[in-house]
Amino acid sequence: MADHQEASVTLPSDPAAVATARRFVAEVLGRWGLDECGDAADSIRLMVSELATNAVQHTFGQSPTFTVELRLDREEVLRIGVTDSHPRFPRRLPAAVQQDNGRGMVIIRVLAAEAGGRLSVAPTAEGGKTVSITLPWAAAAVPA
Repeated sequence: MADHQEASVTLPSDPAAVATARRFVAEVLGRWGLDECGDAADSIRLMVSELATNAVQHTFGQSPTFTVELRLDREEVLRIGVTDSHPRFPRRLPAAVQQDNGRGMVIIRVLAAEAGGRLSVAPTAEGGKTVSITLPWAAAAVPA
């Protein structure tokens, strides 16, 4: 196998694109050997849903598209990044008892940490940002 595998898709910043992003990631990871019925696949789908939702909802129409990128390095490390063109980085919102939203980044951070991974945010050269999750592939590929 090659040192790494990559796949990406650029989608419109539209709520319907969240499901498309989730399906794209599930299909690619299935081809790469992820058990799509396992807990790891469920966690990854949820994290991608949250990342894509943030790219659609929190760019305030200033990012007409977002890109989902996957990279598997040496069957050891999986990186999933969602890039948009809005410069504002995600912020942790104060927890409120009656709060209905604003927990996506917390959910992503917890799920990534449970799998031995991490969440990161980096600026792009074009002035946007990429929010990424990095996971050990063994945690993602082995059925729970």
